[in-house]
Amino acid sequence: MAKKPVDFTELLKDAPKNWGRWGADDEIGALNFLTSAEVLRGARSIKSGKVFMLGVPLAHPKGDPLYPSRSQPIRTMAMDKGFYLSGLAQPMPGGIEYADDVIVMYLQGTTQYDALGHVWYGDKLYNGYDTKTTIGGLQKCSIEPIANHGVVGRGILLDIARLKGKPSLDANEPITVADLEAAAARQQCTIEKHDILLIRTGWLKRFYDSGFQGIFPNGEFKEPGLAYSPEMVNWFHRMEIPSIGTDTIASEQTMHEESGTVIALHAALLHDQGVIFNEIDWLEDLAADCEADGQYTFLFVGAPLKVVRGAGSPVNPAAIK
Repeated sequence: MAKKPVDFTELLKDAPKNWGRWGADDEIGALNFLTSAEVLRGARSIKSGKVFMLGVPLAHPKGDPLYPSRSQPIRTMAMDKGFYLSGLAQPMPGGIEYADDVIVMYLQGTTQYDALGHVWYGDKLYNGYDTKTTIGGLQKCSIEPIANHGVVGRGILLDIARLKGKPSLDANEPITVADLEAAAARQQCTIEKHDILLIRTGWLKRFYDSGFQGIFPNGEFKEPGLAYSPEMVNWFHRMEIPSIGTDTIASEQTMHEESGTVIALHAALLHDQGVIFNEIDWLEDLAADCEADGQYTFLFVGAPLKVVRGAGSPVNPAAIK
């Protein structure tokens, strides 16, 4: 670990950016690559019509996997049979009774998308917007423009855990460009420009097998994932990747030891290139099916909620084979 973290303004001073690429008013970043033609390209991947929903259970009584500083979702009943039994409510004319509930949660406290204004460095959001526009809610680069566009195109699963021959990657284990390409080669498929990447580490299954100790061993937040390197950053830029989804909370190797930084790819990809991050995806069932039939590409559909000025949104993405 470096004694003093390198500031991202220094670490990424020569890294590629997409600021201004789609105009001064752009708030969806690399989603601009997902045109109608890309939707049709994704649809051509559908062979069997099998649908895999990638969201995790929400507000589970035993707890949900989420970033440790975020509190668990709280779901409560606002109306149920008890109201009628106690006389606090009466059936509607004709006899209809109903149930209602309320949930209080972090918008990024389940399977979710990050808005492009979710993280920043150097007092500028993606595309150069002032960070003061986040005060009281994201006036720029919120989740709403992403939700209005949708994340729809050709998805490709890269099963890194199977590539490595183990149920899950280890804590803080890096994934390199060579790993991505080796996974595609093993699977006999090709990563193409504008593909939506789904990257399986097996990490999320550890939560459902072993609870929080499984994903926060010894109380430490050190996830495996995509590893920062100039090669990785340039590869994403060259391949014009619009979005990534992973079965981890942060999508990337938490600690970059050489620079002493944390979540460096949020800075280099999300902030600089406008790559859309989709996290906490359940990929086990999809991965097992891909391994069985040899088809690792599909139509991917991600539809976050249109939360006005939101920094993120829950989502239940679909992979359609």
